[in-house]
Amino acid sequence: MRAHHRRGPAAALAAVGAVVLLAVAACSGPAQGATGETASGGATLADSTPLADPRAFEGPSTAVVADAALDPVAQDPKPTLPATVTDSQGTTVTITDTSRILALDIYGSTSRIVYDLGLGDHVVGRDTSSSYAEIADKPLITANGHELSGESILELAPTVIITDTSLGPWDVILQMRDAGIPVVVVDSHRGIDNIGGLVRQVAGALGVPDEGERLAQRTEKAVDAKIDEIAAVAPKDPADRLRIVFLYVRGQAGVYYLFGKESGADALIDAVGGVDVATEIGWDGMKPITDEGLIKAAPDVVLVMSKGLESVGGIDGLLERLPAVANTPAGEHRRIVDMDDTEVLSFGPSTADVLDALAVALYAPGSQR
Repeated sequence: MRAHHRRGPAAALAAVGAVVLLAVAACSGPAQGATGETASGGATLADSTPLADPRAFEGPSTAVVADAALDPVAQDPKPTLPATVTDSQGTTVTITDTSRILALDIYGSTSRIVYDLGLGDHVVGRDTSSSYAEIADKPLITANGHELSGESILELAPTVIITDTSLGPWDVILQMRDAGIPVVVVDSHRGIDNIGGLVRQVAGALGVPDEGERLAQRTEKAVDAKIDEIAAVAPKDPADRLRIVFLYVRGQAGVYYLFGKESGADALIDAVGGVDVATEIGWDGMKPITDEGLIKAAPDVVLVMSKGLESVGGIDGLLERLPAVANTPAGEHRRIVDMDDTEVLSFGPSTADVLDALAVALYAPGSQR
């Protein structure tokens, strides 16, 4: 796995808080993209014809994962139990039963890992961000966006809970521990740099470290290969690379944020060969958008979540609500790229596919179905 810059704890915590805020209003279900059509299987970068000059393209595009199906590394592996681990908070936890698993976080990452480890049949519930087909029929235990319900969790009688600090209220997690349920708190940081580590943490807690190592190595290898593939089609000269900003918008709440350095979006933009101009202008973390900051950033592309784009009335609504966007190259050329809320910042086993979908939307939008 190539080396990546690791964020400090304070920065990571700030980023988590930011993502919590942005995801609270997110809705489950299929999202409509910039074209107004419901997203379905998209094209792959390998089967696409990249633009000669991606900065010259005009119009919106939707990043759609070509194949979102799960690919477990094993079929119902037998855990080695008891498993005793020290979680990310320094708490020693012993797990003796993995027959009823809850894997919960604001990104949907941990549940996806459990399924790709081959233990999906033991998952008894889901969070809002876990909306892929294989888990969609499981009971939802988060309310009002991403608020944990202690009553709903206890009704499912989980034998182990895998979570992080991105969901709340935290008192619910403490309540589960008081009820005698082993709770393992994994790393809340999500990025290109620690996907394998997160997989290993989850697998170790569930007593399947060998399967975890296989999944971690497979994921890291796929991400590295995808980054190299994207680099081959992205402009070589930094001056020609797409200048991208990630905006979080929620029209119903009047929330408009710009993601900058150490927000997670910076790693995503770097991986797809773009220039994170929010970082370039010194925009740290996630803060409310200012007209001056956005115009100064002068992005070629604005990246948004699909539900967020819907919430402001599509591209026309975005340009009307945020006139500063209209005064950027991205706004002038309507170069808005959207992606499903539950996928774009998930950072897990599907990250290579997410990067591929974004690369198609950025460098070969004419190839999209």
